[in-house]
Amino acid sequence: MLLYDLAGADDRLRFSPYCWRVRLALAHKGLPVETRPWRLTDQEAIAFSGQGLVPVLVDGQRTVHDSWQIACHLEDTHPDRPSLFGGAAGRAYAQFLDRWYEHTLRPVLPRLVLLQAHAAVHERDRGYFRSSREARFGNRPLEEAAYTTAQGQALMAQALTPVREVLARSPYLGGSDLGYADYIVFSGFQQARVLGVAALADSDPMQAWLQRMLNAHDGLARQAWVLPAAAA
Repeated sequence: MLLYDLAGADDRLRFSPYCWRVRLALAHKGLPVETRPWRLTDQEAIAFSGQGLVPVLVDGQRTVHDSWQIACHLEDTHPDRPSLFGGAAGRAYAQFLDRWYEHTLRPVLPRLVLLQAHAAVHERDRGYFRSSREARFGNRPLEEAAYTTAQGQALMAQALTPVREVLARSPYLGGSDLGYADYIVFSGFQQARVLGVAALADSDPMQAWLQRMLNAHDGLARQAWVLPAAAA
């Protein structure tokens, strides 16, 4: 398998939350994968997928894009390996969390890491990054649209109330077993972490879950290359 994975100027920096979901899903299934660094202006490199975003997974003769579609592909193609969803009900629950993330966390997390991501992308990507993100956030300069760490943490703490309540009763979002539901929510924290930003206060009760996620699959996420901590 080959995974096209968003990279910064340094190939070691992999900061797409959607690519992290796929990497963790592959580890969950115990499937080896080669990752290929991809950058925002490398459209030609993934033109074969029929669209212009990563993750893109090449699995033999099959090409799949979009993190949710890739997760479903892995589950359906490799049913003999550990399940990502734990059945139809678990798949529906994970899909709900996928949509919840888009409408609840995605408006906050990118603005928390906006300046760090801009500084981290390859020089040839910076113009595109700035113009596309400024258009996304009301045609405001990145410097005005970005949240400080304190602002972002406060908004995250509020948005995560239902997640925190679930984790107060079970070690993972699906209960006693780690699954794709956890990877969806964790992916945003991993994006912030590798960019050197703390998305949660140290005192937040979700820190225990974050540590479990960082330790999963022999510490795959914990071993990721991380930028130096950013100033608040």
